[in-house]
Amino acid sequence: MDFAGAIQRSRFPELLVAVSLLFSAIVISTTNASIHIYDNEPFRDVGNAYLLSGGSEGIFASLTVDNSVASSIHDGHSYIRFENITFWRSKDVADQHSAMEHSTGLVQVIIFEAADRNNIGGSAYGGQRAICCTPDLAKLEGCKQGEVIKRPSATNINWPVVLNVQFGGKYLHTKMAYKEVPITKNGMYNLFFVACDPKLKGLIMSGKTTWKNPDGYLPGRMAPLMRFYVFMSLAYLFLSVIWFSQYVRFWKDILQLQHCITAVIGLGLFEMILWYLEYVNFDSTGMRPIVVTTWVVTVGAVRKTLSRLLILSVSMGYGVVRPTLGGLTSKVLLLGITYFLASELLDITEYVGTINDISGRARLLLVLPDAFLDAFLILWIFTSLSRTLEQLQAKRSSVKLDIYRKFSNALAVTVVASVAWIGYEVYFKATDPFNERWRSAWIITAFWDILAFALLSVICYLWAPSQSSQRYAYSEEVGEEFDDEEAQSLTRGKEEGDLSLVKLEKNGETHAIFEQEDDGEENKRH
Repeated sequence: MDFAGAIQRSRFPELLVAVSLLFSAIVISTTNASIHIYDNEPFRDVGNAYLLSGGSEGIFASLTVDNSVASSIHDGHSYIRFENITFWRSKDVADQHSAMEHSTGLVQVIIFEAADRNNIGGSAYGGQRAICCTPDLAKLEGCKQGEVIKRPSATNINWPVVLNVQFGGKYLHTKMAYKEVPITKNGMYNLFFVACDPKLKGLIMSGKTTWKNPDGYLPGRMAPLMRFYVFMSLAYLFLSVIWFSQYVRFWKDILQLQHCITAVIGLGLFEMILWYLEYVNFDSTGMRPIVVTTWVVTVGAVRKTLSRLLILSVSMGYGVVRPTLGGLTSKVLLLGITYFLASELLDITEYVGTINDISGRARLLLVLPDAFLDAFLILWIFTSLSRTLEQLQAKRSSVKLDIYRKFSNALAVTVVASVAWIGYEVYFKATDPFNERWRSAWIITAFWDILAFALLSVICYLWAPSQSSQRYAYSEEVGEEFDDEEAQSLTRGKEEGDLSLVKLEKNGETHAIFEQEDDGEENKRH
């Protein structure tokens, strides 16, 4: 059995509240954070060994070798610490030995860097790869029969680290002594508990391990994200100050669309702050409280859902070209609820209470619904945007047409960037199955937040609050002679002018036109 392969495998208000609590219950037993808790974890058969994965994390090397420094969270030391690790075997196995026997079962603890994974295990005469030493391998490799095959690392002869824990006499359990293994080199470290004795089938383990970086408990691949969320919080704060100053200044003329933009900005700022605080807590305590992380990802799922519905609504001309979505409102809301559920499930499974990457197959099953909904949204958005552009061209609304063309260009760039980044992400993960490039993995997550912020900023620029937004939003232009005044009303605002430029009877015609279009579009979709 390939040991490296074994590593890879191991590794809307009241409704939103109810869904969040439901998903919390689903993941309530997930391993906690950088302090890994093992609660009667069973070993499983892997080749000729019984194996239990203890975790996998990127760890930075210790910044100091001075062990006299008082131990603290930010003491510059990196280590993997073992506390209260206890192994239990069955009574039938224990009764096969006498009380006087000194060693009646061996369990080995292996810590190795991902780059040294091929130094664990071996193969006799090109046969199946084995973890434990067999008689044939003992002759070829010089290993000790009944123990894990280990070859020294090319960079440090003391690695991989193997710690032995022995059962004694007829005891049902054995406890590993307190041990702290210092980390002196940057790397993706893997921990496994291995039993080569066939009699130890059914072995279980309890206890905990603590994985620490020089500056805290936050795993190495997550540490850059804590700093990233500081910058993103500041970016959203800057956008919020600009937007809300205009929002308050022209609050009497605010469109429904601009209310939606305000909500998305607020949620974005709230989400970035929550992520930062969640990571600070993680870094300080080594634990990720399930309830806290669940609410963070729920806010994120709500923000992503509202952002997509906002883009869809803008593409349909809501708030600027048309006063309502008409008969499409229920379909848009249904799509939003569906997308929220898919996004919430994916994010909770990926983030809540876990630091190890979930298996590729499990993640694929959760990513597929999310990706399908995104593809459907993109198709609907560009179809609606094309129809809106045609309507504006037919009505000779040159200013609004110019705004929508800019929005269309920004959206096209966003989609192209998204597709390109998805391709890069697939390549990144396919060429790094053991997370050896863990120090740059944070960029994969960060890109999507940056892209979402960039597109939101474009929308804020194009539909910024102005003095005459409400007065001119739904007006039906008679011709090009009103374009200059309309431009002032939609973008920069205008001085108090002649209200007779807007013909009230035109608004009634506009409602009727869009109601007919909604009916036609609904008929096409049925």
